[in-house]
Amino acid sequence: MNAQAWFAERGWTAFPFQREVWAAAAAGRSGLLHATTGAGKTYAVWFAALQRAAALRPATGRAPSGLRVLWITPMRALAADTLRALQDAAPDWQIEARTGDTSSAQRARQNKRLPDALVTTPESLTLLLSHPDAAARMAQLVMVIIDEWHELMGNKRGVQTQLALARLRQWNPALLVWGLSATLGNLAQARDVLAPDGVIVEGHVAKQILVDTLIPEHPSRFPWGGHLGVQMLQPVLAEIDQHGSTLVFTNTRSQAELWYQHMLDARPDWAGLIALHHGSLDKEVRDWVEQGLKQGRLKAVVCTSSLDLGVDFLPVERVLQIGSAKGIARLLQRAGRSGHAPGRVSRLTLVPTQSMELLEAAGAIQAVAARDIEARPVPEKPLDVLVQHLVTIALGGGFRPEALLAEVRSAWSYRNLMDDEWQWALDFVARGGQTLVAYPEYRRVLPDEEGVYRVPDVALGRRHRMGIGTIVSDSSLQVKYVSGGRLGSVEESFISRLRKGDHFLFAGRILEFVRLHEMTAYVRRATGARGAVPRWQGGRMPMSSELAHAALAQLRLATQGCFDGPEMQALQPLLAIQQRWSSLPAADTTVIETMHSREGRHLFMFPFAGRSVHVGLASLIAFRVGRMAPVTFSIAVNDYGFELLSAQELDWAALLDVPSGKEVSLFSIEHLLEDVLASLNATEMSQRRFREIARIAGLVFQGYPGQGKSARQLQASSSLFFAVFSQHDAGNLLLTQAQREVLEQELELGRLRATLLELQARSVRFHAIKRATPFGFALMVERFREKLSTEKLSDRVARLVRELEKAAGP
Repeated sequence: MNAQAWFAERGWTAFPFQREVWAAAAAGRSGLLHATTGAGKTYAVWFAALQRAAALRPATGRAPSGLRVLWITPMRALAADTLRALQDAAPDWQIEARTGDTSSAQRARQNKRLPDALVTTPESLTLLLSHPDAAARMAQLVMVIIDEWHELMGNKRGVQTQLALARLRQWNPALLVWGLSATLGNLAQARDVLAPDGVIVEGHVAKQILVDTLIPEHPSRFPWGGHLGVQMLQPVLAEIDQHGSTLVFTNTRSQAELWYQHMLDARPDWAGLIALHHGSLDKEVRDWVEQGLKQGRLKAVVCTSSLDLGVDFLPVERVLQIGSAKGIARLLQRAGRSGHAPGRVSRLTLVPTQSMELLEAAGAIQAVAARDIEARPVPEKPLDVLVQHLVTIALGGGFRPEALLAEVRSAWSYRNLMDDEWQWALDFVARGGQTLVAYPEYRRVLPDEEGVYRVPDVALGRRHRMGIGTIVSDSSLQVKYVSGGRLGSVEESFISRLRKGDHFLFAGRILEFVRLHEMTAYVRRATGARGAVPRWQGGRMPMSSELAHAALAQLRLATQGCFDGPEMQALQPLLAIQQRWSSLPAADTTVIETMHSREGRHLFMFPFAGRSVHVGLASLIAFRVGRMAPVTFSIAVNDYGFELLSAQELDWAALLDVPSGKEVSLFSIEHLLEDVLASLNATEMSQRRFREIARIAGLVFQGYPGQGKSARQLQASSSLFFAVFSQHDAGNLLLTQAQREVLEQELELGRLRATLLELQARSVRFHAIKRATPFGFALMVERFREKLSTEKLSDRVARLVRELEKAAGP
């Protein structure tokens, strides 16, 4: 059916951006469609694909048999939703899904004959390319559509997609590729990665996105993480009560569990009307919740990022965000879950869990109005994905190195792939590199008598297909006493940052880290009063640069006496005390505070660069000061700043009390890489990162179904490779990649460098304070969390707040 007629039949009128996509595709152009959530992007590209397929139909008029449209989605959960929408618009097409949830019977049927259109994931597409007859099966393909491109382009699954597209274009140079995105800050780059010669179509639909804040009745003048928490429960329940269906987003699974339980305790009559949704729940439970939302049976669902992406829940009227969303793109994405249809208002209400989140809310509202959205950086030359791809293509009919090199370089992430890097990757799959040449199982790809590289062994091919994919979860490590006795498990990304002798809080105890062996962290009870290192939890998302700059802009206005909006007005009493006792940070001003207490000498600094950068920055400054004089620091961080606490006397004024950051040697970017590597346990972190790389590159096999290897076995295997390569093949490019990924992704070296340059460009306001300021108090509580049980923490915080409130006056 003609697109215009199909729309008219439903009483709809096509938007200009939809017609623009149809015209571009009819002219043989690829592109990127960027429009707000719920604007109608799916129908824009789907009808473009249908019309393209009809235009290329043979003169006989009969549609060719086989796959004509590929729809790539980043999440299996989106596949079913997409399938229904596509089938509704093309009932005469055979449209199916192929994901990890697809039954073996349906897979077998698809292996004999693919449907007209296939909704699949990057991993399943790569599996299809590994079949020897892949080229013949894709011969009728006219268009590939990548949904939620912003979610894929910034990770290795996006790189996997780039390489798959390069292969498909090699077979069919006239193939059209269209990407869909709702929230992207670097549109031109996103288009270049996907379709270098493509067009950008922006869907300027009158889609109103309303972001507001649930203002607490009594915001504290001395805030600390989570202090508002349950105080906001009744206002949240009141908001939910006023609307038919609400999504309540949290940033972590534990937070989702807590809020769901509190809501159920407060409103037992809502049992069966509210539900929980996050990635750890069973698939059947998640499906039940999603169907309940679509059918309007559920009043509220407490969820995490598991419902971030484009699942269509028309009944949802409101979205509540517990705590800060920490980024503008994430906030817009979540707002779009409500009013998910053209013409409907999308509304998101921020629910602060501490007073300082009112500042983030004010900044976020301004950034949303200005559409100041974060860019998604694209990975550069991940060689583990390339090595996996070489084996995939060798399975899928074989390759000649010269031709495949040109094809790989047509993928954006490998546009600058050097000849020696290519030769290394080829040698690695053909011989196992310098160190594995003696082992036949690592000679995975060999040239035949015609010079075509193929996989020589059926068993090797089977193992490779089972390992295709780039998603590796963060494993847990067991925590045990050296003397015996198991305490539990903790994220390995946290443990890998510890050095021998570091203290950390676990199971209500301060523990001293002794050693890491395989997948177990051995500890003993800590002696002395040395502070605990900060927790590093994957769920604690750092504030983005865009949101940080928006918050600093609000503080700049506050210094000028301008408090626009209810958020800043509610925060005014807190900011007044901060100004009276110290000063306010701003985009051109770094505030530094020092204080004496019974605990020792405190340094507070407020760069507003986000939690992960502050961990690196605090460790870097502590390391550099430690080179000048022997001193031990305890570190506490949040998104706004960090605290260094030492028992020894330090003359911070001599180091930091200067007019400009240019005069602070601690802010230097000289020898930054060496100093960062020395200040944190980067070798151990690289070894942990190498497990993921070794798995993707096919060095470590996860086992056959029902015989899977444990995380302990996988780590033991990858640790052996890491040790062998480090000792006997120091130039191994997978080792280099592991270190680079640690620096770029875990330590955010680029953002740390940018922060140091910003600190150099700012003026410095140095204050010797008598008592903790509101900003500094929040950092002190972060440190207390690592040392005290919940009960003792509450008592100590309450006492300090009473003392500070008394000093601040009415």
